[in-house]
Amino acid sequence: MHVVEVVIDGFKSYAVRTVISGWDETFNSITGLNGSGKSNILDAICFVLGITNMSTVRAQNLQDLIYKRGQAGVTKASVTITFDNRDKKKSPIGFEDCAQISVMRQIVLGGTSKYLINGHRAQQQTVQNLFHSVQLNINNPNFLIMQGRITKVLNMKAVEILAMIEEAAGTRMFEDRRDKAFKTMAKKEMKVQELSELLKEEIEPKLEKLRQEKRAFLDFQQTQSDLERLTRLVIAHDYIRNKERLRQSADDLEAKKQRAKDLEASAVRMKKEIEYLQDDIKKVQAAREKELRKGGKAHALEDEVKTHSHEIVRLTTVLDLKNTSMAEESDRKKGLEKSVKELESELKKKTAIYEKLQEKYKTAHDELAKQTEDVEKKEELLQTLQTGVASKEGQETGYQGQLQEARNRASAAATEQEQKKLKISHFEKQIKEDEPKAKKAKDQNSGLLKDLEALKSQAKKLEAELTRMGFEPGKESELYQQESQLQARIRELRQEADGLRRRVANIDFSYHDPSPNFDRSRVKGLVAQLFTLGKEHTRAGTAMEICAGGRLYNVVVDSAETGTQLLQNGRLKKRVTIIPLNKIAAFRASAQKVGAAQKIAPGKVDLALSLIGYDDEVTAAMEFVFGSTLVCEDAETAKRVTFDPAVRMKSVTLEGDVYDPSGTLSGGSAPQSSGVLVTLQKLNELTKEIQSQETQLAALQATLVREKKKLDAARKSKQELDLKTHEIKLTEEQIGGNSSSSIIQAVEEMKQNIVQLKEEMKSAKTRQDEASKEAKRIERDMNEFNNNKDSKLAELQSSLEKLKKALSKNSASVKPLQSEMREALVVSEQCGSDLAATQEQLQEVQTTLKTQQEEIRALTAEQAHVKDAHDVAQANLDDERAKLTGFEDELRALEEAIRSKNSAITEEGLEQQKLGHEIEKFHKERDAASGNLKTLGTEYEWIADESDSFGRPGTLYDFKGQNMIDAKARRKNMEERFQGMKNKINPKVMTMIDSVEKKEASLKKNMSIVIKDKKKIEETIVNLDEYKKEALHKTWTKVNGDFGQIFNEMLPGSFAKLDPPEGKTIADGLEVKVMLGKVWKQSLTELSGGQRSLIALSLIMALLQFKPAPMYILDEVDAALDLSHTQNIGRLIKTRFKGSQFIVVSLKDGMFQNANRIFRTRFVDGTSVVQATTAAEMK
Repeated sequence: MHVVEVVIDGFKSYAVRTVISGWDETFNSITGLNGSGKSNILDAICFVLGITNMSTVRAQNLQDLIYKRGQAGVTKASVTITFDNRDKKKSPIGFEDCAQISVMRQIVLGGTSKYLINGHRAQQQTVQNLFHSVQLNINNPNFLIMQGRITKVLNMKAVEILAMIEEAAGTRMFEDRRDKAFKTMAKKEMKVQELSELLKEEIEPKLEKLRQEKRAFLDFQQTQSDLERLTRLVIAHDYIRNKERLRQSADDLEAKKQRAKDLEASAVRMKKEIEYLQDDIKKVQAAREKELRKGGKAHALEDEVKTHSHEIVRLTTVLDLKNTSMAEESDRKKGLEKSVKELESELKKKTAIYEKLQEKYKTAHDELAKQTEDVEKKEELLQTLQTGVASKEGQETGYQGQLQEARNRASAAATEQEQKKLKISHFEKQIKEDEPKAKKAKDQNSGLLKDLEALKSQAKKLEAELTRMGFEPGKESELYQQESQLQARIRELRQEADGLRRRVANIDFSYHDPSPNFDRSRVKGLVAQLFTLGKEHTRAGTAMEICAGGRLYNVVVDSAETGTQLLQNGRLKKRVTIIPLNKIAAFRASAQKVGAAQKIAPGKVDLALSLIGYDDEVTAAMEFVFGSTLVCEDAETAKRVTFDPAVRMKSVTLEGDVYDPSGTLSGGSAPQSSGVLVTLQKLNELTKEIQSQETQLAALQATLVREKKKLDAARKSKQELDLKTHEIKLTEEQIGGNSSSSIIQAVEEMKQNIVQLKEEMKSAKTRQDEASKEAKRIERDMNEFNNNKDSKLAELQSSLEKLKKALSKNSASVKPLQSEMREALVVSEQCGSDLAATQEQLQEVQTTLKTQQEEIRALTAEQAHVKDAHDVAQANLDDERAKLTGFEDELRALEEAIRSKNSAITEEGLEQQKLGHEIEKFHKERDAASGNLKTLGTEYEWIADESDSFGRPGTLYDFKGQNMIDAKARRKNMEERFQGMKNKINPKVMTMIDSVEKKEASLKKNMSIVIKDKKKIEETIVNLDEYKKEALHKTWTKVNGDFGQIFNEMLPGSFAKLDPPEGKTIADGLEVKVMLGKVWKQSLTELSGGQRSLIALSLIMALLQFKPAPMYILDEVDAALDLSHTQNIGRLIKTRFKGSQFIVVSLKDGMFQNANRIFRTRFVDGTSVVQATTAAEMK
């Protein structure tokens, strides 16, 4: 796109419409006398291009551009430029279909300005976009060289020259964008800090306080609801009980009064009957005494019978006890025999499982070892091929080393075969010579040799049997010694553990199963038993005890139902507090609070919960006990942390002093339970060690029981083997004493050596074949590797990765197998231990039964003897008593009757007293029940409406489904808690917290957006810096080369370049270095004015050439140059800037004579006129 016509009307010195046409598309020159309007043509072009800096066109404002500022009757100025747009490749965006583009700009006196494009009104931005798209940005021009630009370039510093390069590269705009980005980022950072401070100082403290108030309010509401429910339940129960009591008392009272009257009459009657019976007894006794005075034989017989009776009773009792004990032992024996069978069966199963797992583990382990070896070989080969250096010192490198090793092995195997052949040949020759002698000697010793062979065969069988039995000398004594040591160690540990248990006896918690088949795992135990305190936190033991307080002895259960069962049916020995995991309201301090506390005193503050270890299933209980208290190293730290506004949590020092945010402090002496946790930790460690030692002992005892029979059999076999060995020795000595035996032995040894040598030759031949195959394979791999190294390395790398994945997978599978095998071994050993213990018990029971049977036989014989003596004495006594039987029977009957009457009188008297008390109690209870019913009906109006539901199953008033005693106790506790909470809650907290939470969420969202924006800006700055650096270096390289060439063309034999100052980089600036002839000048001051102008022009032309524009405007750039240099510039423009249109203002012939079109300006009658011509016409 180039200028073909310029129309100027009323612009500066052009008062009338002036049409300047015939513009050449490459080189145009404007010349004329000073003040004739040459530069005004350039100003007119700049005016249309949209210049905003009026100083560039030598004006202060737009009004200065109108002819004589509008004082000569001209009130507006306009300039129209017509551009040739036939080259579609260089056409502005959106104007590809226009062959010509006409742009007009007009200003009216007063400052109004308008643009027309092809006769249509257009916005200034549209015009600027049109010119920007073809690199004609008039406000940041690289195509416009006005008067004075040369002088400025000469005086520029290194940083300013760098700025020109940056402007040519287009990176100046990135500086502006970068500065704007930094400012925006600073604003974002301030915004983030502002939001963070707002959240930290205002929102979060307020929100934390409101959350605490919310929890308190919700707890209050729940308490209020539970209290109302319990109150109704308890009141309804009291109402029903009083009502039933009132109804029953009326019915029972009359019956009890009538019964009291009947008892009084009966007592009077029976007293009279007793008096009559006593008179009868006196009469019978007198008659009996009279009969007894006749003889005393009966008394002696009675004593004898009594003695024998007592002995029979004693023996019978002892026999019964013995029989009972024997029956129990028999039952126990049956149970133990059954247990032995079950354990033997189970042991076989467990042993089979263990052996199967052991075999599976061994297979997996061997496979893993093989894969590991393959991976190491592959890694070694890959590293060697990649680096040429073996990873292991002393090894050969790469395929060459492997090939050499394979060849060496093949050579060694071949050598070994030759050696074996020579030895075989030697032995065969020797056998031929000695075999006849050996045959003769063998015939002589055939009998002894047969005996020796038989003895050796028997000895081998015994050795094989011992090997099969696993016999090891000294193993039995070693096992018994280990058993003794373990038992002694267990006793020591138990004594120490018992001492520790006595110190913490108050943590013992025992109970009976509240229901059949009760799952005891539902009761987790006391809080003190459910966590561990690591050795590194032992000094915090006192603080943890104070932190937990009475909760340390609370019982943790899985649910409220389990807790209820324990309290009702567990037969607990003392009162306990239950913590049900499904109901407990656990609380744990927020990470922000703990973080704030640790920030205040780094390394001196920890949340109590973080100092202990526990199972996940009791997390809620641990958080309930330890989740809201901090443990501080000293009192000063506790004070700072507790009362800090960002924390406000209860703190406990290591000495046990408590600091509460409400302002209370407690401490001064060690707590009575001080050291309980530390003692518990020691006890737990001892218990674990005892369990470990007992497991080892049980396994050892099971081994002893299991190996006992084997050891006995092995001992017997060993004795037989020793005997056979001795016989063999004697036989060999006898044979050895014969001179011919050495020949036989030598021949046999040589034959054996030949067989062995042949086997070794086969093995050597196999190794030689394998080594040869290995060498051929390595040679083939070497050829493939040399032909395709990258592919081979990639193949090796891929193979290695696959092997590593398989190795990782197998390694992961081996660990569970190993763990499973160990568990199976422990189970098997435990089963064996149980079997041994059961067998010992069975043996003890059998011994006991045998002893008891002997005792029973002796007691039975003694009992029979005593019974016979008793029967004789009894027969004699019966004869004597026959005479006194009548008196005795009568006396017994009378005494029995009196006792019966007295007993009945006593019982009726007690019953009468009881009835009196009951009648009096009924009166009181009836009055109390009546008063209670009236009071309850008046105080609780809802009773009248809901009394029909009282006691009905499935309703709120189901009394049978609940423990009413527990309900009343809970109601009392809840009333106290409700009254304490009533004055502390904030009823408006729900509305307030909702508003603050929404504000917090909004602020956090805004802060997140700001942080993301900041991150994007930082990334943009980094990208801009990288782009600027790359573009600047590229521009400097191109401009520097063109600069030197252009300067050389203008001033042949010279050279110039742009270099950073000494010791600095491009980013620090650029300086002009000039070489005249072969001498580099130290400074531009050493050059003449013309040479410096050429330097400046060369730099400007190089910058223009870097990013060619469709049009260049030069205003008297040759002012300081002589004719020859001016001509060089003209030629340079024609040769170096093809495709661009030059409009040059010059007063020198050397310039405009090179132009294809010349416009001469003159000033006639106060206005400028233009005449078009050519260089030829001027000549």
